[in-house]
Amino acid sequence: MITFSIALLLLIVGYFVYGSFVERVLSPDHNKKTPAVAHPDGVDFLPLPSWRVFMIQFLNIAGLGPIFGAIMGAKFGTASYLWIVFGTIFAGAVHDFLSGMISLSNDGESLPQIIGRYLGQKTQKAFGIFAIILMVLVGAVFVSGPAEILASMTEWNPFIWITIIFIYYILATLLPIDKIIGSVYPVFAIALIFMALGLLVMLFVNRPELPEMWNGFGTKYETSPLFPMMFISIACGAISGFHATQSPLMARCMKSSRIGRPVFYGAMVTEGIVALIWAAVATYFFSVNGTIDEATGKAFSGAAVAKSICHDWLGSFGYVLAMLGIVVAPITSGDTALRSARLMVADTLHMEQRSIPRRLLVSIPLFILTICILAYSLIDKDGFAIIWRYFAWCNQTLSVFTLWAITVYLYLNHKLYYITLLPAMLMTAVCTAYIFTAPECLGSQLPWAIDYAGLIGGVAAIIGLSCFIAWTKKAKR
Repeated sequence: MITFSIALLLLIVGYFVYGSFVERVLSPDHNKKTPAVAHPDGVDFLPLPSWRVFMIQFLNIAGLGPIFGAIMGAKFGTASYLWIVFGTIFAGAVHDFLSGMISLSNDGESLPQIIGRYLGQKTQKAFGIFAIILMVLVGAVFVSGPAEILASMTEWNPFIWITIIFIYYILATLLPIDKIIGSVYPVFAIALIFMALGLLVMLFVNRPELPEMWNGFGTKYETSPLFPMMFISIACGAISGFHATQSPLMARCMKSSRIGRPVFYGAMVTEGIVALIWAAVATYFFSVNGTIDEATGKAFSGAAVAKSICHDWLGSFGYVLAMLGIVVAPITSGDTALRSARLMVADTLHMEQRSIPRRLLVSIPLFILTICILAYSLIDKDGFAIIWRYFAWCNQTLSVFTLWAITVYLYLNHKLYYITLLPAMLMTAVCTAYIFTAPECLGSQLPWAIDYAGLIGGVAAIIGLSCFIAWTKKAKR
């Protein structure tokens, strides 16, 4: 419990200390009108109360990652604690805060437009397609998971829940942001916050024997390489490219830039705390039960671990409320993922979104594509697992593009660009190494590459740094 307690304290201190430092580096102009105030449209550009903006941002980014990702990452031992803490403070929260504030200062631009502004139009076109595909993947992935949990709790057919959730997605994508998202998110937030606080309290009440970092970082539960697999598994709990696609949604709803750090940096730190809690309870669960379910002979799924812990620690009422929190986390990311996709397409095609027919024109193809991917995940027995792995890699690759774009922005504005340059190099190494490690990529085809994946990732990071240095010399001319 000592390592866990220190990690929790570091996350809180990191928000106030390093978060304040990053805000000073950026030095936002608080006198400039925000997009919501300058040109509200009643649909996407709409001033909302600060507390609602925070709640929506937190729920937008808190999908399955900080729960199921942290559970999978916990198999790597206390190293997962370190990545959640330092990844959140120095990479994820910085990534979320700066991408959100850059969008805010540029009339709420979507992420592809930001990428194009700082990495070039060719990169913007490729990135735009990549980002939209990721949003659709999120929409599909974050339907299946909640539907499975709800079906197990109610004994309803999963297809019923899939239909209900997808209808909700359609409404949340099309209607003005204050009608559904702004109205129901506070209710969802209560369940999610109860789940996290309930487990945190029970951790200190039960005081289970958790691994300490001075006893070593290794664990008997995971055989795959810690680098890069842990950095991909624990995505949303440390750094996630998906978050930068969500930040512009709230940049279009903020009344003042003064709430930027609580909304963007603070929401990521809050998510890091949720991930840390789940990593801790998962290490306890694995120490008691192992990673294989003796009844089925299969590895425990994230849902199985979550249900067991919540039921044993929180009682019947607490179990229901906590599981609702686990369910709403992905649902409230899936709906805004499709909403983000609509806005990305609309911004790229310069299509106004005040009228419902225009919104439908953009949204219907996205809904059809999401349904096709969802159908594949249901028909193929390994479909969901395959889609999830591709989503995880795409998600982290998205953060690479965003971090490099932010680094260019900071350099051009004569600000301390090292705060994103170093995370950009790290994530470049992680995503490159994953290609040569993961079985679904080159890991199964080039077994020898697994031993050199870290080196290959390091070379990729150095190449990225070299390209950046060459660009800076050219920019000075």
